[in-house]
Amino acid sequence: MAGEQSTEPRSAPEMANGTPLEPVPGPEQRSAMGPPYSNLRASGEDGPAESIGSVSGSRNALQPLQGEEDEPFTTYFDSKIPIPEDETHSCFSFRKLWAFTGPGFLMSIAYLDPGNIESDLQSGAVAGFKLLWVLLLATVIGLLLQRLAARLGVVTGLHLAEVCHRQYHRVPRIILWLMVELAIIGSDMQEVIGSAIAINLLSVGKIPLWGGVLITIADTFVFLFLDKYGLRKLEAFFGFLITIMALTFGYEYVTVKPNQKQVLQGLFVPGCRGCGTPQLEQAVGIVGAVIMPHNMYLHSALVKSRQVNRSNPREVREANKYFFAESCIALFVSFIINVFVVSVFAEAFYGKTNMDVHEVCANASSAHTGLFPSDNTTLEVDIYKGGAVLGCYFGPAALYIWAIGILAAGQSSTMTGTYSGQFVMEGFLNLRWSRFARVLLTRSIAITPTLFVAIFQDVEHLTGMNDFLNVLMSLQLPFALIPVLTFTSLPSVMNDFANGLFWKIGGGAVILLVCSINMYFVVAYVMALNNVGLYVGAAILSIVYLAFVAYLTWLCLIALGASALSCGSTRCWAFAARPELFLLNNIGVEAAVTR
Repeated sequence: MAGEQSTEPRSAPEMANGTPLEPVPGPEQRSAMGPPYSNLRASGEDGPAESIGSVSGSRNALQPLQGEEDEPFTTYFDSKIPIPEDETHSCFSFRKLWAFTGPGFLMSIAYLDPGNIESDLQSGAVAGFKLLWVLLLATVIGLLLQRLAARLGVVTGLHLAEVCHRQYHRVPRIILWLMVELAIIGSDMQEVIGSAIAINLLSVGKIPLWGGVLITIADTFVFLFLDKYGLRKLEAFFGFLITIMALTFGYEYVTVKPNQKQVLQGLFVPGCRGCGTPQLEQAVGIVGAVIMPHNMYLHSALVKSRQVNRSNPREVREANKYFFAESCIALFVSFIINVFVVSVFAEAFYGKTNMDVHEVCANASSAHTGLFPSDNTTLEVDIYKGGAVLGCYFGPAALYIWAIGILAAGQSSTMTGTYSGQFVMEGFLNLRWSRFARVLLTRSIAITPTLFVAIFQDVEHLTGMNDFLNVLMSLQLPFALIPVLTFTSLPSVMNDFANGLFWKIGGGAVILLVCSINMYFVVAYVMALNNVGLYVGAAILSIVYLAFVAYLTWLCLIALGASALSCGSTRCWAFAARPELFLLNNIGVEAAVTR
């Protein structure tokens, strides 16, 4: 494709055996902004050092040499987008912004997946416009965290999973991989089932949930191979799906005509007058739905699709600037779409009871009247019931347009979830399989539990499962946020682009806030189960979970500059003699730290 340049892959040294990296002796010295891994080799190896993580120009060091395998190792980065020179605009060039545009919009799809859409509509139905400011705050926090992930990929040429593979010991690395896989599976279940629900609505119930899941799996495999025709075409396809979401949910917004004053007040006046426990839990749910753990791994990988000479600090700085600008635009678009959904349900269904909706549906002769009991309990909606209630109040067109929007959200997020699964598995396990085998494996891991749920669960009773999946993903959040702050704060990894004091303190505070909010959501969910056996099981699992989070936090604090926590040659907290982190240079000491 025009505007793209193929990369010639070459091999990287195998680090799966946990052999530490040591600086290569010799007269050659790294430049101040040389690739972070360029002068490193595995200890005990003979011969010259090999670059293990540097992609300079158009060459990808993570890929094997042509001819080493029957099929060249291929992934999303078969080609890279060159960045044009623009001498006429030194400060900001829209030509360059356009060249960098793509990864941020793929990342933003995680903010528009069916789980987010369901959180939006429930927020509107439960709290009206009062929680729009929480959505805005969560999106801004998400943007700042995505910035860290993108910078890691741009500066090092490695995505987050690859850095974890090189930096953590084998045991914590495998545990971390399993936790992230759980998050991907949970997210994927919501996305695939969201698509299946949309197909069920569009077919007027003729296609069952399991049938919609199979259709989604099949078309996902087809769409995923669009990148064979060029990255730009693939990114354009995702842009098309985002446009469909904007148009469909925008149509609902125009049809319902929300009160614009209340929309603006909800956005810019923090507070929630008259709110109780349901509204508080909904606010926590918004934060959990917006900030997704696997999205950190995805974004750090997607930015590798642009040609950036990382030995040139000016190009790295420029890439960071344009990727951040693109992320701002992409998340602004996703935020507006989310506001559409919240406002529609806040205006039309806030304060409504099941009896109110039942009567309207009965008068409209809707086939979905039976979804709403004839009582005065507060209306509870999900993606499926949301489409049904829109059809009852605003006609069949509103229902089908809603379903098209949900289908676009589910299909696009399923595809980006597949990429996340590939990047995570390739990075943590250092896989070098054929493209089809990797797609098949990552899809099977995520799809199998989804298919079982679809077969044995009714489309009308999925809210409980979604609550459980939200809790599952909330638990995995520290396993993305803590590593990304750790590695972006290490000068040995980021060189001159390591986090400064402001980002270290601010990033740590934001991550602590987000994780605390999500832990509240988890505790509230567990307490609502009212089962002593589950309480005991949750307590035991919590001890193991918190111990591993504490381990990652310990290493993160060392990276942030708390060198007093580094144990040196004595045992500390039952961990290894030294922090289990390969520090490629040093942090306040003379020699490189090795295991």
